[in-house]
Amino acid sequence: MTLDDLRVYVAVCRAGSLSSVARDLGCTQSAVSQHVKRLERETGVALLERRPRGVVPTQAGRILEAAAAEGISGLDLAVRQLRDLVDGHSGYVRVATGATTVRHFMSDAVVTFRHRHPKVNLEFHTVSSGRGSFDALADGTLDLAWITIGPPVRGIEQRTVVELPWLLAVRADDPLAGRPHLDPAELADTRIIRLPPNSTSAAHLEAACAERGVRFAHEPSVADWDTALLLAELGIGRAVVPAVPRLPAPGDSPLRLIPLPGLRPLPVGWAVRRWDALSPPARAFADTVVECRVAAAG
Repeated sequence: MTLDDLRVYVAVCRAGSLSSVARDLGCTQSAVSQHVKRLERETGVALLERRPRGVVPTQAGRILEAAAAEGISGLDLAVRQLRDLVDGHSGYVRVATGATTVRHFMSDAVVTFRHRHPKVNLEFHTVSSGRGSFDALADGTLDLAWITIGPPVRGIEQRTVVELPWLLAVRADDPLAGRPHLDPAELADTRIIRLPPNSTSAAHLEAACAERGVRFAHEPSVADWDTALLLAELGIGRAVVPAVPRLPAPGDSPLRLIPLPGLRPLPVGWAVRRWDALSPPARAFADTVVECRVAAAG
Protein backbone atom coordinates (compact mmCIF):
# COMPACT_ATOMS: atom_id res chain seq x y z
CA MET A 1 0.00 0.00 0.00
CA THR A 2 1.52 3.31 -1.06
CA LEU A 3 0.59 6.96 -0.73
CA ASP A 4 0.00 7.05 -4.50
CA ASP A 5 -2.44 4.13 -4.15
CA LEU A 6 -4.40 6.09 -1.57
CA ARG A 7 -4.35 9.33 -3.59
CA VAL A 8 -5.67 7.55 -6.66
CA TYR A 9 -8.29 5.70 -4.65
CA VAL A 10 -9.62 8.93 -3.07
CA ALA A 11 -9.75 10.54 -6.51
CA VAL A 12 -11.73 7.57 -7.89
CA CYS A 13 -14.23 7.75 -5.01
CA ARG A 14 -14.80 11.46 -5.61
CA ALA A 15 -15.03 11.18 -9.40
CA GLY A 16 -17.07 7.97 -9.37
CA SER A 17 -15.13 6.84 -12.41
CA LEU A 18 -11.87 5.02 -13.13
CA SER A 19 -11.65 6.41 -16.66
CA SER A 20 -12.12 10.01 -15.51
CA VAL A 21 -9.23 9.72 -13.05
CA ALA A 22 -7.09 8.05 -15.72
CA ARG A 23 -7.67 11.02 -18.02
CA ASP A 24 -6.79 13.50 -15.27
CA LEU A 25 -3.58 11.60 -14.45
CA GLY A 26 -2.63 10.98 -18.07
CA CYS A 27 -2.46 7.21 -17.64
CA THR A 28 -4.52 4.15 -18.60
CA GLN A 29 -7.64 2.95 -16.84
CA SER A 30 -5.82 -0.29 -16.16
CA ALA A 31 -3.10 1.59 -14.25
CA VAL A 32 -5.73 3.27 -12.07
CA SER A 33 -7.43 -0.08 -11.50
CA GLN A 34 -4.11 -1.57 -10.33
CA HIS A 35 -3.88 1.00 -7.54
CA VAL A 36 -7.33 0.02 -6.29
CA LYS A 37 -6.65 -3.72 -6.61
CA ARG A 38 -3.45 -3.34 -4.57
CA LEU A 39 -5.41 -1.69 -1.78
CA GLU A 40 -8.05 -4.42 -1.92
CA ARG A 41 -5.35 -7.09 -1.61
CA GLU A 42 -3.78 -5.30 1.34
CA THR A 43 -7.06 -4.75 3.19
CA GLY A 44 -8.70 -8.03 2.21
CA VAL A 45 -12.03 -6.36 1.36
CA ALA A 46 -13.78 -5.04 -1.73
CA LEU A 47 -13.47 -1.27 -1.80
CA LEU A 48 -15.44 -0.36 -4.93
CA GLU A 49 -18.75 -1.49 -6.34
CA ARG A 50 -19.12 -1.37 -10.10
CA ARG A 51 -22.26 0.34 -11.38
CA PRO A 52 -23.55 0.84 -14.97
CA ARG A 53 -22.33 4.46 -14.88
CA GLY A 54 -19.16 4.18 -12.85
CA VAL A 55 -18.13 3.05 -9.39
CA VAL A 56 -19.09 3.82 -5.79
CA PRO A 57 -17.23 2.90 -2.60
CA THR A 58 -18.52 -0.02 -0.59
CA GLN A 59 -19.16 0.39 3.13
CA ALA A 60 -15.57 -0.65 3.80
CA GLY A 61 -14.45 1.59 0.96
CA ARG A 62 -16.08 4.63 2.53
CA ILE A 63 -14.19 4.00 5.77
CA LEU A 64 -10.87 3.88 3.92
CA GLU A 65 -11.74 6.90 1.77
CA ALA A 66 -12.49 9.08 4.81
CA ALA A 67 -9.31 8.03 6.62
CA ALA A 68 -7.13 8.33 3.51
CA ALA A 69 -8.48 11.77 2.57
CA GLU A 70 -7.88 13.06 6.11
CA GLY A 71 -4.39 11.61 6.25
CA ILE A 72 -3.32 12.85 2.81
CA SER A 73 -4.63 16.32 3.55
CA GLY A 74 -2.72 16.40 6.84
CA LEU A 75 0.50 15.23 5.19
CA ASP A 76 0.21 17.79 2.38
CA LEU A 77 -0.40 20.53 4.91
CA ALA A 78 2.62 19.46 6.95
CA VAL A 79 4.85 19.45 3.86
CA ARG A 80 3.70 22.97 2.94
CA GLN A 81 4.33 24.19 6.46
CA LEU A 82 7.82 22.66 6.43
CA ARG A 83 8.53 24.45 3.16
CA ASP A 84 7.31 27.70 4.71
CA LEU A 85 9.74 27.20 7.60
CA VAL A 86 12.58 26.77 5.14
CA ASP A 87 11.54 29.56 2.75
CA GLY A 88 10.33 32.10 5.27
CA HIS A 89 7.71 34.22 3.55
CA SER A 90 8.13 32.62 0.13
CA GLY A 91 5.90 29.84 -1.14
CA TYR A 92 2.52 29.45 -2.79
CA VAL A 93 -1.04 30.50 -2.00
CA ARG A 94 -3.60 28.52 -4.00
CA VAL A 95 -7.03 30.11 -4.19
CA ALA A 96 -10.29 28.73 -5.62
CA THR A 97 -12.40 31.40 -7.28
CA GLY A 98 -15.42 31.74 -9.50
CA ALA A 99 -15.17 33.10 -13.01
CA THR A 100 -15.45 36.77 -11.97
CA THR A 101 -14.24 36.73 -8.37
CA VAL A 102 -10.79 38.23 -8.85
CA ARG A 103 -12.11 41.22 -10.79
CA HIS A 104 -14.92 42.05 -8.39
CA PHE A 105 -13.47 41.16 -5.00
CA MET A 106 -9.69 40.75 -5.11
CA SER A 107 -8.07 43.10 -7.62
CA ASP A 108 -6.94 45.66 -5.01
CA ALA A 109 -5.90 42.90 -2.61
CA VAL A 110 -3.79 41.14 -5.24
CA VAL A 111 -1.83 44.34 -5.92
CA THR A 112 -1.40 45.10 -2.21
CA PHE A 113 -0.35 41.55 -1.40
CA ARG A 114 2.16 41.49 -4.27
CA HIS A 115 3.86 44.63 -2.90
CA ARG A 116 3.99 43.22 0.62
CA HIS A 117 5.00 39.65 -0.27
CA PRO A 118 6.88 39.74 -3.58
CA LYS A 119 8.29 36.22 -3.15
CA VAL A 120 4.92 34.53 -2.72
CA ASN A 121 3.28 33.03 -5.79
CA LEU A 122 -0.49 33.42 -6.06
CA GLU A 123 -2.29 30.65 -7.95
CA PHE A 124 -5.95 31.15 -8.89
CA HIS A 125 -8.00 28.10 -9.83
CA THR A 126 -11.44 28.57 -11.36
CA VAL A 127 -13.83 26.11 -9.72
CA SER A 128 -17.36 25.82 -11.04
CA SER A 129 -19.12 24.84 -7.81
CA GLY A 130 -18.93 25.14 -4.06
CA ARG A 131 -18.75 21.36 -3.80
CA GLY A 132 -15.69 21.32 -6.03
CA SER A 133 -14.06 23.99 -3.85
CA PHE A 134 -14.77 22.03 -0.68
CA ASP A 135 -13.31 18.84 -2.16
CA ALA A 136 -10.17 20.70 -3.22
CA LEU A 137 -9.79 22.22 0.25
CA ALA A 138 -10.35 18.87 1.93
CA ASP A 139 -7.70 17.06 -0.10
CA GLY A 140 -5.16 19.85 0.22
CA THR A 141 -5.17 20.86 -3.45
CA LEU A 142 -6.11 24.44 -2.49
CA ASP A 143 -5.56 26.68 0.53
CA LEU A 144 -8.48 29.12 0.28
CA ALA A 145 -11.79 29.27 -1.56
CA TRP A 146 -13.93 32.37 -2.15
CA ILE A 147 -17.53 31.19 -1.93
CA THR A 148 -21.12 32.14 -1.35
CA ILE A 149 -21.58 31.24 2.30
CA GLY A 150 -23.99 28.34 2.65
CA PRO A 151 -24.99 25.59 5.10
CA PRO A 152 -22.26 24.04 7.27
CA VAL A 153 -20.02 21.52 5.53
CA ARG A 154 -18.23 18.82 7.50
CA GLY A 155 -14.51 19.48 7.69
CA ILE A 156 -14.76 23.01 6.25
CA GLU A 157 -14.76 26.37 8.04
CA GLN A 158 -16.64 29.25 6.39
CA ARG A 159 -16.22 32.93 7.27
CA THR A 160 -18.37 35.77 5.92
CA VAL A 161 -16.39 38.77 4.63
CA VAL A 162 -19.18 40.90 3.15
CA GLU A 163 -22.97 40.79 2.72
CA LEU A 164 -24.13 41.95 -0.70
CA PRO A 165 -27.53 43.63 -1.20
CA TRP A 166 -29.58 42.52 -4.19
CA LEU A 167 -30.18 44.71 -7.25
CA LEU A 168 -32.50 44.59 -10.23
CA ALA A 169 -30.48 45.14 -13.42
CA VAL A 170 -32.41 46.57 -16.37
CA ARG A 171 -31.70 48.54 -19.54
CA ALA A 172 -32.07 52.33 -19.32
CA ASP A 173 -35.23 52.29 -21.46
CA ASP A 174 -36.97 49.72 -19.21
CA PRO A 175 -40.17 51.07 -17.51
CA LEU A 176 -38.59 50.35 -14.11
CA ALA A 177 -35.26 52.04 -14.86
CA GLY A 178 -36.12 55.33 -13.14
CA ARG A 179 -37.17 53.84 -9.82
CA PRO A 180 -34.88 54.66 -6.85
CA HIS A 181 -35.67 51.27 -5.29
CA LEU A 182 -38.23 48.48 -5.57
CA ASP A 183 -40.18 46.32 -3.20
CA PRO A 184 -39.59 42.68 -4.22
CA ALA A 185 -43.36 42.14 -4.21
CA GLU A 186 -43.58 44.43 -7.25
CA LEU A 187 -41.58 41.87 -9.20
CA ALA A 188 -43.87 38.90 -8.54
CA ASP A 189 -44.11 36.74 -11.68
CA THR A 190 -41.61 38.98 -13.50
CA ARG A 191 -39.39 37.04 -15.91
CA ILE A 192 -35.82 37.13 -14.56
CA ILE A 193 -32.56 35.92 -16.09
CA ARG A 194 -31.73 33.04 -13.82
CA LEU A 195 -28.49 32.45 -11.93
CA PRO A 196 -27.11 28.90 -12.20
CA PRO A 197 -29.94 26.83 -10.67
CA ASN A 198 -27.61 24.53 -8.71
CA SER A 199 -25.55 27.39 -7.24
CA THR A 200 -25.57 28.53 -3.62
CA SER A 201 -26.31 32.12 -4.71
CA ALA A 202 -29.41 31.00 -6.64
CA ALA A 203 -30.61 28.97 -3.66
CA HIS A 204 -30.07 31.98 -1.37
CA LEU A 205 -32.02 34.27 -3.71
CA GLU A 206 -34.92 31.84 -3.93
CA ALA A 207 -35.01 31.54 -0.14
CA ALA A 208 -34.86 35.32 0.32
CA CYS A 209 -37.73 35.75 -2.17
CA ALA A 210 -39.76 33.01 -0.49
CA GLU A 211 -39.49 34.93 2.80
CA ARG A 212 -41.31 37.78 1.04
CA GLY A 213 -43.76 35.51 -0.76
CA VAL A 214 -42.24 36.33 -4.17
CA ARG A 215 -41.66 33.93 -7.04
CA PHE A 216 -40.01 34.81 -10.33
CA ALA A 217 -40.66 33.39 -13.74
CA HIS A 218 -37.28 32.59 -15.25
CA GLU A 219 -35.55 33.22 -18.52
CA PRO A 220 -32.80 30.72 -19.49
CA SER A 221 -30.04 30.59 -16.88
CA VAL A 222 -26.52 32.00 -17.18
CA ALA A 223 -23.22 30.79 -15.80
CA ASP A 224 -22.25 33.91 -13.82
CA TRP A 225 -23.35 37.34 -12.62
CA ASP A 226 -21.42 39.25 -15.28
CA THR A 227 -23.24 37.42 -18.07
CA ALA A 228 -26.58 38.23 -16.45
CA LEU A 229 -25.59 41.91 -16.30
CA LEU A 230 -24.53 41.90 -19.94
CA LEU A 231 -27.84 40.39 -21.08
CA ALA A 232 -29.74 42.98 -19.04
CA GLU A 233 -27.63 45.76 -20.58
CA LEU A 234 -28.45 44.43 -24.06
CA GLY A 235 -32.16 44.49 -23.25
CA ILE A 236 -32.49 40.70 -23.44
CA GLY A 237 -34.12 40.54 -20.03
CA ARG A 238 -34.04 41.67 -16.42
CA ALA A 239 -31.64 40.22 -13.84
CA VAL A 240 -31.53 40.13 -10.05
CA VAL A 241 -27.86 40.19 -9.03
CA PRO A 242 -25.86 40.92 -5.89
CA ALA A 243 -24.22 44.31 -5.56
CA VAL A 244 -20.71 43.07 -6.24
CA PRO A 245 -17.89 45.64 -6.19
CA ARG A 246 -16.90 47.39 -9.43
CA LEU A 247 -20.34 47.43 -10.99
CA PRO A 248 -20.89 50.09 -13.71
CA ALA A 249 -21.71 53.54 -12.35
CA PRO A 250 -24.97 55.18 -13.49
CA GLY A 251 -24.39 56.91 -16.82
CA ASP A 252 -21.35 54.81 -17.74
CA SER A 253 -23.49 52.28 -19.64
CA PRO A 254 -27.10 51.66 -20.69
CA LEU A 255 -27.46 49.49 -17.58
CA ARG A 256 -29.49 50.65 -14.58
CA LEU A 257 -29.23 49.02 -11.14
CA ILE A 258 -32.20 49.36 -8.78
CA PRO A 259 -31.84 48.37 -5.10
CA LEU A 260 -34.14 45.67 -3.70
CA PRO A 261 -33.82 46.45 0.02
CA GLY A 262 -36.51 43.98 1.04
CA LEU A 263 -34.38 40.92 0.19
CA ARG A 264 -31.97 39.39 2.67
CA PRO A 265 -28.38 40.13 1.49
CA LEU A 266 -26.07 37.49 0.04
CA PRO A 267 -23.12 36.54 2.31
CA VAL A 268 -19.81 35.80 0.59
CA GLY A 269 -16.39 35.11 1.99
CA TRP A 270 -13.70 32.54 2.68
CA ALA A 271 -13.82 28.79 3.10
CA VAL A 272 -10.79 26.92 4.45
CA ARG A 273 -10.13 23.51 5.88
CA ARG A 274 -8.90 24.95 9.17
CA TRP A 275 -8.05 28.57 9.91
CA ASP A 276 -5.46 27.63 12.52
CA ALA A 277 -3.67 25.39 10.00
CA LEU A 278 -3.30 27.96 7.21
CA SER A 279 0.23 28.75 6.10
CA PRO A 280 1.42 32.29 6.96
CA PRO A 281 1.22 33.45 3.30
CA ALA A 282 -2.32 32.05 2.88
CA ARG A 283 -3.49 33.72 6.06
CA ALA A 284 -1.85 36.98 4.98
CA PHE A 285 -3.66 36.91 1.63
CA ALA A 286 -7.03 36.13 3.25
CA ASP A 287 -6.51 39.03 5.68
CA THR A 288 -5.46 41.36 2.85
CA VAL A 289 -8.70 40.68 0.95
CA VAL A 290 -10.71 41.48 4.09
CA GLU A 291 -8.65 44.62 4.71
CA CYS A 292 -9.22 45.91 1.17
CA ARG A 293 -12.93 45.18 1.31
CA VAL A 294 -13.26 47.09 4.60
CA ALA A 295 -11.29 50.01 3.14
CA ALA A 296 -13.49 50.07 0.04
CA ALA A 297 -16.65 50.03 2.16
CA GLY A 298 -15.38 52.89 4.28
